[in-house]
Amino acid sequence: MKLVTAIFKPSRLDAVIDALSEAGATGLTVSEVRGYGRQLGKTEVYRGAEYEVRLLPKVKVEVACPAASAERYAEAITQAANTGTIGDGKIFIYDLDSIIRTRTGERDEQAVSG
Repeated sequence: MKLVTAIFKPSRLDAVIDALSEAGATGLTVSEVRGYGRQLGKTEVYRGAEYEVRLLPKVKVEVACPAASAERYAEAITQAANTGTIGDGKIFIYDLDSIIRTRTGERDEQAVSG
C-alpha cells in the first residue's frame, strides 16, 4: 500500500481531482496548507505599502492506494498540476503498513476500494 501526497497551487485543484478520478482513484483528502520552496515567498504591495508573504497558499491532496496504482496517480497529478512555472509543487510517495476502514474493519486494498 502507498500514500501519494501532492502539494501544488490551489488554482490547479479541479484539474488534479479530475485527473485522479480518470486514473481510477476512488477517494482522496484535500487540505489547504501554506509553505514555500525555492521561491521563498513573494513581495506584494497593499495600499501602497510593500510587504513580504513568506508562506504561500497551497493545496495538499492525499490518496491511499495499492502500490501498483501509485505511479499512475503521481503521473496524473504531474500532468494536471503542471503550469511550467516556479511553485508547481511536489509529489511524495510513502509506504503504508496498513489501512483499516473504521466502519467495517476491512484492511488494506479492501479498505480503499470503492
